[in-house]
Amino acid sequence: MNWAEFLLAFAAFLLTHAIPVRPPVRPWLVGHLGVRGFTFAYSALSLGVLAWLISAAGRAPYVALWQYDPWQNHVPLMAMLPVCLLVALAMARPNPFSFGGANNDDFNPERAGLVRWMRHPLLVALALWALSHVVPNGDLAHVLLFGVFAIFAFIGQLLVDKRMKRQMGARWQTLQQAVALTPLLSFPFERAEFVLRCAAGVVLYAVLISVHPVLFGVGPLP
Repeated sequence: MNWAEFLLAFAAFLLTHAIPVRPPVRPWLVGHLGVRGFTFAYSALSLGVLAWLISAAGRAPYVALWQYDPWQNHVPLMAMLPVCLLVALAMARPNPFSFGGANNDDFNPERAGLVRWMRHPLLVALALWALSHVVPNGDLAHVLLFGVFAIFAFIGQLLVDKRMKRQMGARWQTLQQAVALTPLLSFPFERAEFVLRCAAGVVLYAVLISVHPVLFGVGPLP
């Protein structure tokens, strides 16, 4: 075994996340695929490269940085439920400040919900996922993998802020100020949608635990 596949997969991950969203590439792709087509293609490409990267990390040479202990599994187990809930509550919801939003023109800053706490809930979820998975994966390849994802999530928030400020102009600051004035517990959902989204998050959490041994060859339970 060597590091070639892991480094190649890492390069592919970085390039596929950098090139398609850069001008003039993104406008060209959106013009040919449409907004939904671009979102679908970009999501499929990202998931495919991510799966390759994670599997390549498992095949990389094993260089231990710290010893594994069963208690370490509890860290991602505890973190992943909030991660799944964040994804369920944020996905396909109006959020003009970040990516992954839908119907952003319908965003109501007086009922900002998660956006009152964080502009980028999906990137926060990514950071929690990555940092929690560092703990039980103390070999060099996985520390690099999850560490880079965590850095990517934090830097990504700054980069998305910069891009959205440029695209939205003065509206970005106006919306941000309006959101900051809303109550911390502003509620953007009807009760039925909130319950359904929370239930979807719990189901996602259970599914991930179930398929983890099949997809990654390692059971998440201690």
